[in-house]
Amino acid sequence: MKVIRIMTLLTMLSALVLPLGSCSRGPSADEKFVGLANRYLDKARELDPEWATSLGDHRFDNRLTDRSLAGYRRRADLQRAYLDSLDALDPPKLSQTNRIDFRILRNQLEGGLFAYEEIREHEWNPLVYNLGGAIYGLLARDFAPLRERLASLKERLEGIPGVLAAARNNLQNPPRIHTETAIQQNRGTINLIMDDLQPFLEQTPDLKDEFTGVRAGAIAALQAYGRWLEEELLPRATGEFRLGDARYRKKLHFTLESDLTKEEILAAAQQDLHSTQDDIFETALGLQARLFPGVSPGSRPDRKAIVRKVLDRLAEDRPDNSTIVERARGYLAAATDFVRQNELVSVPDEPIRLIVMPEYQRGVAIAYCDAPGPLEEHGETFYSIAPTPRSWDAARTESFFREYNDYMLNDLTIHEAMPGHYLQLAHANAFQAPTLVRAIFGSGTFIEGWATYAEQFMVEQGYGGPELKMQQLKMRLRLIINAIIDQKIHTEGMTEAQAMAMMMDDGYQEEGEAAGKWRRACMSSTQLATYYVGNVEVNRIRADYQARAGEGFSLREFHDGLLSFGSPAPRYVRELLGL
Repeated sequence: MKVIRIMTLLTMLSALVLPLGSCSRGPSADEKFVGLANRYLDKARELDPEWATSLGDHRFDNRLTDRSLAGYRRRADLQRAYLDSLDALDPPKLSQTNRIDFRILRNQLEGGLFAYEEIREHEWNPLVYNLGGAIYGLLARDFAPLRERLASLKERLEGIPGVLAAARNNLQNPPRIHTETAIQQNRGTINLIMDDLQPFLEQTPDLKDEFTGVRAGAIAALQAYGRWLEEELLPRATGEFRLGDARYRKKLHFTLESDLTKEEILAAAQQDLHSTQDDIFETALGLQARLFPGVSPGSRPDRKAIVRKVLDRLAEDRPDNSTIVERARGYLAAATDFVRQNELVSVPDEPIRLIVMPEYQRGVAIAYCDAPGPLEEHGETFYSIAPTPRSWDAARTESFFREYNDYMLNDLTIHEAMPGHYLQLAHANAFQAPTLVRAIFGSGTFIEGWATYAEQFMVEQGYGGPELKMQQLKMRLRLIINAIIDQKIHTEGMTEAQAMAMMMDDGYQEEGEAAGKWRRACMSSTQLATYYVGNVEVNRIRADYQARAGEGFSLREFHDGLLSFGSPAPRYVRELLGL
């Protein structure tokens, strides 16, 4: 984002160069905020080099983030110091853009302190010591010549033993589910260094000797760490993964950047669960007549049986490990053509590439969209899909592809790529402001809200027919149930059996999908609520915007306007649209 950096520099310079005759004038409120925000972001990136790399700031690519207790304290002290500095500012005197970014920054600083002082994941979550991203981030993107990236990578490999020593020192009584996932992901990091690094070294044969010892040392350290995870930490991994009501409420507030309570979210979700079950039944009833001609639903039909019957038939059309990537690529092309032809939203020119999810990232989600960082001048977006692990048996693999059948894969492609995350994040990266606050701290509530809304409006416009609508409604049931089980697991003691029953019975999910979601819910408290809350709030924004526009409402104009402010929380988008 060269434009943002230039604007930021000019804004900072303007605070120093005063017009002739006004030497006595102090900096304005906006100038104070811009300087403060940019100083904080610069220091924060320096203290978290891996985060800086992911953002596209490559000044610290040769370093790993300090995960010692002292390192965590330094980052917490930074949050505390800049919160105090924000208190000295007068928000009403700021421009609208800076006033919103002020609130976003305060939420981030307060949330960061809460994470350090109350959640304290570095003491119980071994996943925070996963170093796969620190390695992969230097290999996957061509932001610099390969030799430069490998030079940084070599130094990061040298730093791996120190991070793993900090993990051994810091981790006390982790939950079992987190430890099991960390063991799996650690194996993926070893394979990344052992296998995936090799093709890059083949391109630079003169560096092979330099890497021999460093690479072997990193692998040996990770292997020893893996044995420690399995043999020492796992047997005593009896910690509680549930946040509890008080901490969940606080984290939910920071995650959503909303004043909605968990009770309000639960009440709305339960109501929407019933209405969406009505919708999927009506859609299934229409499809049954075509898929099973001559079969009458009867005078008192078993609604869930009919929905399951239709979903089971659709699940027969499915990919496998050898075809899933190519099919997703075809759906991406088709969705892009549909959006362009129907002028639903402006389509960006930035490239997108579909890839197989790296092994070190597997075990939490099935797919993700990895956009270039907001500071990356040249970068492409990755739409990443995880095939089934080689260790899965035939029955578990079949269950996976019954869930992610052709129609669900099409819907997933809408969500992750077009016109979902890829398109929205490309629009967000075009947003310009005096600071980088909004570019760096995107709202998961808005980002996921848009992606789930994108699934919805594509079906509304006729894309994919009733078959895709069935999957979109099934995905809607999933996001509603996600919000319900997220809070019930972490605050009400919902068991695995109860969560599985709800997902499979009320949401029609395959057993393997429900089991994976149970694990994810245990490890990602409050994040699963962002999908439902974001979807509800984006739909409300559209309804209010459309009511104001009346007959002059344009879907493309609304979508382009909605996406023009970066990725702030929906409450700020509503404010910026004047609603």
